[in-house]
Amino acid sequence: MLELRTLESDNWPLWRELRLAALAEAPYAFGSTLAQWQGSGDREERWRARLSIPGAHDLVALLDGLPVGMASGVPGEGAENVELISMWVDPTARGKGVGDYLIQAVERWAAERGAATLRLSVMPENRKATALYERHGFTDTGEPGDLLPDGVGRERVMAKSLAADLRIRAQRDPRLRAPRAPGPE
Repeated sequence: MLELRTLESDNWPLWRELRLAALAEAPYAFGSTLAQWQGSGDREERWRARLSIPGAHDLVALLDGLPVGMASGVPGEGAENVELISMWVDPTARGKGVGDYLIQAVERWAAERGAATLRLSVMPENRKATALYERHGFTDTGEPGDLLPDGVGRERVMAKSLAADLRIRAQRDPRLRAPRAPGPE
């Protein structure tokens, strides 16, 4: 059974466990390194702060009760943009829909808060993650992403319009419809 758990700062040990596993298993996939989050960087207040980003939505995926994936939605530049960050699925759970489930949950959260665009950054050589994002309708923005550790390459910035998702949901839920202008019917 696949389920999601929304985390708060008190859940930092679970987030820490998954984040350290992600950075160890897939160092090529993240801008952060395992070394940055271990040693002096491995402090409770730092983990709590990470789970206390204002307006963020931090998720852990559980498969048969075991934590196997993580993702966060965070406010981006402007109220209409949000960003998908910290996405990772344990290798034992890949191919089982965990990544799809996490992305869809962040998309729902973003649409519910009225965001028009969901953005993310992915390492240019991470073809499996890129294929997953493309399957979900993300496309390359052509914008330069953050500089890679080599100082030459850049992360790939991808985005997905949520406007269609909002229109579909508004058709199903009248509370999401824009108010009509007064006038003759």
